[in-house]
Amino acid sequence: MTLLNASPRLRVRLRHSFTRTCNGQFFGWRALASVFLRYGQLGGRPLSDHAQAGFARHFDGGYDPSALDGPASRGDGGIAVRNLSVGYGEHLALEGVSGDFAPASMTAIVGPNGAGKSTLLKVLAGIVRPMAGQVTCAALARHRLAYLPQQAELDRGFPITLGELVALGDWRNFGSVREPPPRLAASVREAVATVGLEAFINRQIAELSVGQFQRALFARLLLQDADVILLDEPFAAVDEGTTDELLSLLQRWRQKGQTIVAVLHDLDRVRLHFPSTLLLARSPIAWGDTSLSLSADNLARAHITPGLPEGGRFGRAA
Repeated sequence: MTLLNASPRLRVRLRHSFTRTCNGQFFGWRALASVFLRYGQLGGRPLSDHAQAGFARHFDGGYDPSALDGPASRGDGGIAVRNLSVGYGEHLALEGVSGDFAPASMTAIVGPNGAGKSTLLKVLAGIVRPMAGQVTCAALARHRLAYLPQQAELDRGFPITLGELVALGDWRNFGSVREPPPRLAASVREAVATVGLEAFINRQIAELSVGQFQRALFARLLLQDADVILLDEPFAAVDEGTTDELLSLLQRWRQKGQTIVAVLHDLDRVRLHFPSTLLLARSPIAWGDTSLSLSADNLARAHITPGLPEGGRFGRAA
């Protein structure tokens, strides 16, 4: 669940008692949705199971407490990609992509501008449909996948506090019309403390620096506790200290058995921290051990020049 597709009226207030309210009065379609979902009735007549399911799907997307089976169920974090092709109009963004992201692996996706890196992440997350091919991901089917887009795709002007943003990581456990569980406040405080933002928990996200906002997004990922975590340029415009701390979180998640896939543009950082790399230029140039994938020959085939300033950065993802 991302900030982009969270219900815009959900406001999880974390000040003082951390009780839930809504942005504005709790009337209109949301109140009706609450009645329908709780009592399954319309005008005193029971709704059929099919109607209730459809209503829940339309008004309560993302609610799925069955996904919370606990860490012991990890192991379905692999992703299989077969003959994947994606296009936007007449432009082919990806062509013939096949390979596997192993469970509990940590893989970087690198490549030049327009290589299809962000597009691939969106396909893995189920946001973009491919023209051809197939992606098999048990974590996505079980709502155990988390996707963090580039900051530029998020609305920093949305009137929500840091604590409220982090609380949305637990959305699947309460949805749009239920009270958050009692444990939510403590979970939010713990996640915020982990990323070092306790003093900012009640601050509006528009007031946060780029690095602070990225830390907050990682805190939300802590609450999501997904089996598969997809990250699009997670360290872009973030200072070195923050980057190092967020990298430590990624290492911890991998040790817990979570699968990490990240679009990155710093080749030195990829070599240091990511055992596996997909070198992409619309089609895979290399996919596997990082030292082999990022060989000079492979980088030349992808039209990437080693030794660029700032550790081998070669532009924004596409």
